[in-house]
Amino acid sequence: MRRALASLAAAAIAFTGIALAAPGAQAAQGGPLSSSTFGMQVPGIANGVVPTSKYGSVRLWDAGVAWGQVEQSRGQFWWDGLDHAIQSANAQKVSILYVLGSTPTWAATNAKQGTYPYPGAASMPSMQDWTDWVTAVTKRYANSIESYQIWNEANLQTFWMGTPAQMAQLTAAAAQIIKQNDPTARIVAASSTVRLQSAYKKFFPAYLNELAKLGWPITDVSAHFYPASTGTPATRATYVTQVQTDMRKAGVPATIGLWDTEINYGIAGPTKKDKHKNIPDATAAAYVAQTYLDNARLGVARAYWYSWNGNPALVGIPMQPGSAAATAYSNVFAWLNGSYYSCTSGKVNTCQLGDYTNPQVIAWASAASGKFTVPANITRQCNALAQCTPAVPGTQVTIGNMPIWFGTATAW
Repeated sequence: MRRALASLAAAAIAFTGIALAAPGAQAAQGGPLSSSTFGMQVPGIANGVVPTSKYGSVRLWDAGVAWGQVEQSRGQFWWDGLDHAIQSANAQKVSILYVLGSTPTWAATNAKQGTYPYPGAASMPSMQDWTDWVTAVTKRYANSIESYQIWNEANLQTFWMGTPAQMAQLTAAAAQIIKQNDPTARIVAASSTVRLQSAYKKFFPAYLNELAKLGWPITDVSAHFYPASTGTPATRATYVTQVQTDMRKAGVPATIGLWDTEINYGIAGPTKKDKHKNIPDATAAAYVAQTYLDNARLGVARAYWYSWNGNPALVGIPMQPGSAAATAYSNVFAWLNGSYYSCTSGKVNTCQLGDYTNPQVIAWASAASGKFTVPANITRQCNALAQCTPAVPGTQVTIGNMPIWFGTATAW
């Protein structure tokens, strides 16, 4: 969101985190962290759904506003749903990431390719239909949509059955139009899931190589870091490292960021043995907090939680009013939003925030547990569920997977 659709007001949001190496430990520092770092999918946003957790950016996907749901036949547009979604996002003062795909049935070269959100959705459209669509949507919403994502999970045949080269061509064509109609908009590459390794390795490096040939017509790379159903944020961290390694191999410019445009845990798969897992409340809170702390630690500019009031039979961590996950989301948002940070990785990971007057540090363990010495001037410690106790500087405490914030009563 930059300037509101119709008469609604908006404000610009930018991420300025910088990842830096430090001797002896993986380190990252930067800031201030923008609220847009905290993304959310809100399927009911067009109907006025407002999450009770504060967040900074919404991804419009699974919200009834895909290409074929808006352009219902060639040149015939039903804008009402997308208008309402954007107006609702503007009213909530969150920035908007809109997914431009998938191919409408009427535009599909093969209507049998893909079924979601309609038949033919995974098929290559004609370039004329594609550019007409991108032109129409960017002209209408140039001052309201902050970011455009080219496609969803293009490494999966469920969503894309074309080639990496074809997806790169769609990306470049869309980028040219977006830049003409809104030069400040961010252009986010088609996302790839990582946990399905064979599909990821077949598509993602090839897609990057094709984007390189076209002069990098994107501002951000995108992946979906869902782990296997039994996976944890530590599993996600290994996927982040894998994607970053592939980005370096492809020569992705340092100015291009990395976004996680869908994340949750406990989702069935990737094999039939990996059954859906319901994640207990305390663990869910820890996983949510770790996810957004890991973004700062590892150099992921945004992560969009999937999703607000999502189907609990699909996801392992439902994000809904009053849930432990929603509480943790709100608290880690309060810890990090607007903060400068310096994070290090180890048996106990830490992110240093605050200043000498109001010192703050967050500590958590990606695996098992470790010891942490409470820093000087700290008087209070709280976990991601806002359960707080006094803290004594110089004492050693055991840190597990639940992130612990250390600070003063006036800091948070």
